[in-house]
Amino acid sequence: MIEDQTPQDSMQEPVNEPVFPAQAPRQNWTAWIAAGGCVVLACGALFVAAILLGGPQIVQKLFPAQVTAAGEQDRSVTQNNTMGDPNAPIQIIEYGDFQCPYCLKFWQETEPQLIEEYINNGTVYFEFRAFPIIGPESYSAAEGAYCAGDQGKFWEYHDTLFTNWSGENAGDFTQEKLIQYADSLALDVQLFEECLNAGTHKGTVEQDKANGEADHVRATPTFLINGNLVEGSQPFEVLQHIIEELLNNGIDTGTG
Repeated sequence: MIEDQTPQDSMQEPVNEPVFPAQAPRQNWTAWIAAGGCVVLACGALFVAAILLGGPQIVQKLFPAQVTAAGEQDRSVTQNNTMGDPNAPIQIIEYGDFQCPYCLKFWQETEPQLIEEYINNGTVYFEFRAFPIIGPESYSAAEGAYCAGDQGKFWEYHDTLFTNWSGENAGDFTQEKLIQYADSLALDVQLFEECLNAGTHKGTVEQDKANGEADHVRATPTFLINGNLVEGSQPFEVLQHIIEELLNNGIDTGTG
């Protein structure tokens, strides 16, 4: 009798399959990510809308620009909006607008030489008068300069305005910016702001302009040199010729 034989491999213990823990549902954290993305997009949309609606003013408040310091001018004698000896033989009045590109050109290219060659040695007495014609910021800048002059820094403020000007009515001379310029010059900011808010020098600026109109000023810059009218941002050589001729018995410039 032959006994049935069972193969040895059929007697092996069963292999246990690994059991993995059930994965956590993804729905919750996916929803949170989606919600967060929506919030970010909504905030971005509001930010862009605020910039579009608010224009340059909102941009300046969100990202305040740095004040660029003006280079120092060696003015030996100054008194408010004048420089030089009041008894000098040559008297020059400039009618200018702080937003005028040709006034900027004169300040950059001609005024430093005029100071060095004629104002500091007592030959020329120079006065700046405001003649605002370009826009509202021309008036506010001029008032700011006179308010700074009340604290003994008319010319430093004058230079700072030209240094930080970037274009006509571009927001460079808003009240906020004017106060920043005052702060950069270590003025008493509270007094300066009070001066602006009270319109302390509104009448000063209006009187300057009225004087210019009476002197037949039509554009900026315009200069009165011992009563002779000279228009435009003249190079130093032109003003030098006029000054030397006036010192040698006087001339008629043909423009006044």
